[in-house]
Amino acid sequence: MKSICSRLLIAALAVVMGSAIARSQTTADATPPPPSHQHAHGYGMGGPGMGFFAKQLNLTDEQKTQMKAVMQKERPTMKPLMQQQHQIDLQLRQYVQGPFDQAKVQALATQKAQIQAQLTVAETQVHNQLYQLLTPDQQSQLKQMEAKHEARMQQRMNSMNEAPPAPPEQ
Repeated sequence: MKSICSRLLIAALAVVMGSAIARSQTTADATPPPPSHQHAHGYGMGGPGMGFFAKQLNLTDEQKTQMKAVMQKERPTMKPLMQQQHQIDLQLRQYVQGPFDQAKVQALATQKAQIQAQLTVAETQVHNQLYQLLTPDQQSQLKQMEAKHEARMQQRMNSMNEAPPAPPEQ
């Protein structure tokens, strides 16, 4: 469980960092990025607080430019995978809202898992490229931010596992 949370945290931080950079460097003729609709792969460039990590890590203009280039280079790989996953999600919705067909849902789930695996590999590669653009001090700072976030997430997980207080007797 911890490794999954850690991977998600690292992925989210890298995406947020890359998003902030890309957003700060966007030109008027740039095409809009694909929307992000899942936390697990979150490659999208939208959302509040995107400048937080870029500001916290004090990225240079050169780093921002390099990170934007990485994101733009990988967008053609990521976008079709995200679109395929979205189409599967739309197909799955019909089995939530209509008659349930376990065999068809299982087949869609298998397709979605294969796409998710491809997304995970591609995202990890992007995150590695972005991480390598950081200075050793920035890498250290990011690790500290990740550790703090992981501690907060663990605290939340622990509090969710605690039994709710017993209702008062009357």
